[in-house]
Formats: sequence, C-alpha cells, structure tokens
Amino acid sequence: MNSQEDQPLIADILIVDDKLENIRLLSDFLSKQQYQVRKAINGQAALNAVKALPPDLILLDINMPKMGGYEVCTALKKDPQTSSIAVIFLSAGNQVSDKVQAFQVGGIDYITKPFQLEEVLLRVQTQLKLQYLQKQLKCRNEELQNALRELQTTQAQLVQKEKLANAGRISAGVSHEINNPLNFILGNLTPTSEYSQKLIKLVQLYQQTFPDGSPEINQFIKEIELDFLVSDLTKLINSLHKGAKRISSVVQALHVFSRFDESGNKPFDIRENIDSVLVILRYQLLFQDGTQRISVLKNYEDVPRCLGYANLFNQAIFNLLQNAIDALDSRECTLKDSSFQPTIWIDTRTTEQQEIRISIKDNGIGISQEHEAHLFEPFFTTKLVGQGVGLGLFASSQVITEIHKGRLTYYRCPDGGSEFVIEIPIESQLDS
Repeated sequence: MNSQEDQPLIADILIVDDKLENIRLLSDFLSKQQYQVRKAINGQAALNAVKALPPDLILLDINMPKMGGYEVCTALKKDPQTSSIAVIFLSAGNQVSDKVQAFQVGGIDYITKPFQLEEVLLRVQTQLKLQYLQKQLKCRNEELQNALRELQTTQAQLVQKEKLANAGRISAGVSHEINNPLNFILGNLTPTSEYSQKLIKLVQLYQQTFPDGSPEINQFIKEIELDFLVSDLTKLINSLHKGAKRISSVVQALHVFSRFDESGNKPFDIRENIDSVLVILRYQLLFQDGTQRISVLKNYEDVPRCLGYANLFNQAIFNLLQNAIDALDSRECTLKDSSFQPTIWIDTRTTEQQEIRISIKDNGIGISQEHEAHLFEPFFTTKLVGQGVGLGLFASSQVITEIHKGRLTYYRCPDGGSEFVIEIPIESQLDS
C-alpha cells in the first residue's frame, strides 16, 4: 500500500470490539505493519470516533452489548459523511445468514473468528488497495469531466466567435449594399411627389378650363378612373416614402447591431442598442398583416453610457430576446388560450451599487427547475432538435461575465415565464 504514489503513507484503521484481548492482538499486529490503529470497545464509542476523524477502514465486531456491529454499520451507511468508509466484519458466527446480513447492511468483507492474523492482513491490504484504486478512478473521472467541460467551452467559444464575425460582416455588407440604392430612392421620392402633384394640378386645370373634353378624352378618363388614380397615386407615393424610411431604420439598426466598423472597448448607449435589436426582431413580433403579435413594454430609466464591446453586447441581448420570443411561441402552442397576450418587458436602470441593470422578462412557457442549473452550459438546450444548439445563453453569459465583468442571472417568474437580469459595473476595467 505505502509504496504506491499518492497513497496515504499511513492508513488509519479503527478496531471495534468489546473483547480487549482481540483489540490488543489486532492492534499490536497491524501497528507492526505500519498502520495507524485506533480502538473502540463499543458501538457508540465507534460512532463517536468516526465522527471525530473518519478512518480509512473499520474492523467491526458483530456481537457487542447495547449496539451491535450491524447497527453501527447501518448508522454509518446512512450518514453521507461516513457512508464510503470500508467495513470488515469480525464474527464467531459462521452461518450463511450472518454473512448475508453483514453484506446487506453495507459490509465489504467478513472474517470468521478465530481469525488468522495473516488472513486479516491480506483482507485489510486488499480492501485498502481497492479503496485507493477507487479514489484514483474518481480523480481521473473528475479530471476527464473537467477536460470535457473545458473542451466544450472552448469549442462553443470558437463557434460563437465565428458566428459573431460572420453576422458582423453580413450586417455591415447588407447595410452598405442597401444604403446606396436606398439613398437614391429617398432622394428621388420627394421630387417625384412634387412632380406628381404638379401634374395632377395641371390635369385639374385642364378639366376646369375645358369641362367638355373630346369624346376620346372623356372615354380615356373613364377607363383610367381618373379620380381614383389621382387619390391613389398620392397614397402610393406616401407608402413608398414610409417603406423607404422603414428600410432606412432597419439599415441603421443593422449598423448599430453589428458595429463592425467600431472595434475595441468603447462607450455605447444601451437603450439605443436594445432598440436596434428590437428592430431586427420586429418581424417576429408582428402578424402578417402588420398588427402587434407580441407586446414589448419598455421602461427605460436614464442610465450612463456603457463602456464595452457594443457588437458583442448586442449579440447577448439578441439571444435573450430571441429566447423570450421562442418561449412565448411555445406557450401559445400549448396554451391554446385566445385571451393570452404574449408580452416582453424590458427595464433599464442604475442600481445603488453603481451598476447598470437590464431586465428582460416574458410570460412565456418558462424553464423547468431541473434545467435551471444547466442553463448557461455550452450545447445545453431544451428546444427540439434543429431549433437550437445550446449556444445562445452560454454566449450571452460569456459576453456579460467574462468580457464585461458583470452578471447574468435567471429568475423564475411566479406566474409563469422567465426573467434574465444583466448587471454591469458602470466603472469597470474591461479586457482590452
């Protein structure tokens, strides 16, 4: 035993027997084998000794007054602090039922009295060796689990960094490609509107000056439904102008979201960034006819500009809002209640601890208690296959905690739904 690396130099053995001669014989013999030996002459004394300092192994007599060996072993195995201690029973009983009961209460070996000291030594060495190997196996398993977690974290970080880089490049490219033709459209819509109004005015003047036009003109006016055409043309141009403005706001939101032309640690407006994410997600908040499907209630208090990486922060907000939308969709599918109003609440404020606090809450399907402990683990997801890879919350947690030195906390809402709270120090030293 003692020659093996990482093993304790001296194994601690507790001998429990109401016969002093048995204790003395075993103690003298095992002490000569370089074991540290302690003694107890009854069951209660044994439990007290174990509680004070758990031994590596117990040699336990079965037949003792007041509290026998079976009771002592049962008490040890019920206590999580002592349940793993190896117990070898010593007994004069040689019946099969005695041995069966010994193993049933948690013993790992059984030695019949009168015992041979060499046999006791071999049994003790075997069990201590098994204990040592089990501890080694447990340590190796923990090392492998830690290595697996580190590998998963590294893999998830690489995947997320690539996704962010691609999203930034795509957003920046889309913004650039749309901006030029969009500016052309916006620049020409105003004169187009003015020209159309002048042409309409000219037609109206002609009608006033020559109320009785030629049959051909009157027929053409009837065919094109001139009155409808005049009113509808104005509406069309106004709609085009609104649509172009809408595209412009989306392009601006993409620019704010990606911040691809802004690298490094810089101040940014949290509320502006949240709004840019909402613009990008707007199509999921509306029905096809443009009416509101999911209500977004914002309570923005004045907060200072945040120092950090805007594009990464935006991705974290995007992930949290997307999860809220998915949770609302899931509840709608399962609830089948026409009175249910899916809602997202967004709150920003400054705390007494000089932190910026952002709350994103929904009344969606919520998260089961058994899954809460795994929420921020890489590749953990409660969504169906193909609907998520389990990187959204992990990435958000990394961005908030590792990069912005803040906290991301989940709270279960009493009436259903979820709340994620971001807390970021106002004055923080971020990674460069």
